Amino acid sequence: MPFIWRLCFPGLGTIYNILLLVMTLNFRFAVVSDPHIALPETIWDHPTRFHLVEISIPALEIVFEHLATLDLDFLLLPGDLTQHGEALNHSWLAERLTKLPFPAYVIPGNHDVPVVLPNAQSIGFADFPKYYHAQGYKDTNELYYTCEILPNVRLIALNSNQFDSQGKQLPFGRLDEKQLTWLEEVLSSTKDELTMVMVHHNVLEHLPNQSKHSLGRRYMLENAPTLLNMLRQAGVQLIFTGHLHVQDIAYQQNLYEITTGSLVSYPHPYRICEFSSQEIGKNSLKLESHKIQSVSNFPQLPKHSREWIGERSYPFMMKLLTEPPLSLSVLKAEELVGSLRYFWADIAEGDAMFNFSEFPPEARRYFEAFSAGAGEKEPKLIDNHAQLFFEKTK
Repeated sequence: MPFIWRLCFPGLGTIYNILLLVMTLNFRFAVVSDPHIALPETIWDHPTRFHLVEISIPALEIVFEHLATLDLDFLLLPGDLTQHGEALNHSWLAERLTKLPFPAYVIPGNHDVPVVLPNAQSIGFADFPKYYHAQGYKDTNELYYTCEILPNVRLIALNSNQFDSQGKQLPFGRLDEKQLTWLEEVLSSTKDELTMVMVHHNVLEHLPNQSKHSLGRRYMLENAPTLLNMLRQAGVQLIFTGHLHVQDIAYQQNLYEITTGSLVSYPHPYRICEFSSQEIGKNSLKLESHKIQSVSNFPQLPKHSREWIGERSYPFMMKLLTEPPLSLSVLKAEELVGSLRYFWADIAEGDAMFNFSEFPPEARRYFEAFSAGAGEKEPKLIDNHAQLFFEKTK
């Protein structure tokens, strides 16, 4: 209410303060992404996997022990809940989540629903909601849902996993037409609510030209522009994603996307988020990142997992070097690849700053562009600890 109104009509000032108190939102929640839960009897190995699924359950228990002390309102888990969609792992996690002192909300990642029909290893695509009835899926007939998680706070949980006509999972994310139609209807009725969206695949780019590169594109939503247009028109400003296994916050045209790294990959992070609105239309989200430092059999977990990624980085780095836009020869790429041993680990940690002064100019520009706030005179390091401010647009 303009100050002059309160000056001329003092009684309205009291009404204004009451409305301000009622409309103020303050709540705290956590984000745990890509935990890739694997009971010991389900673990299978591959020489190139980046995931330390061996630590999935002890790491998650450490997180839950910490979260139980924080007076949280809810927990978000944006996908890749299991190693590879195993029924035993889904059952274990669903049951464990019901024992938390706060509600938890989940969505499927590509690892959770790898096949259309169930097989000896994995559950079927349509079976996912049946496991998580208590974590958002009141309607077990769809892989997406919406619910009012707090008064005037709405969560929209989307499914970004789709399959081709032969039943093979698409190598990128997509929202089908039925889901988009449903979403349009939901958004039309959220005018007076704070709305947050959770989806597994990235919607905004978290890496330079991510949507255009063959390696980055698979982590993104193919029809992201359609979703972004819908969200902006509805005044949605917060998206929570996973899948990429990095700590990163992207911003574009009044919309923040917060992606959280995997609990079973370096640096083993999770987030504590605190939303507050001190005055009507003015909101902030404070983010704190925490990291698992040790679990049984891995007393120096960050050191071990950083080396784990470094040892497996060669094929990935060679692709970055030899594919467009650099398109270096294998011989030239071999000269540079050793300096990139920890490149992905540093990106995963968030707020990375790179200096490749020894590289040829084009390669130097390319890899240094992955630095946090690349191109800015004073880059803001917001990937792990930040307070984001935004105005209500509805």
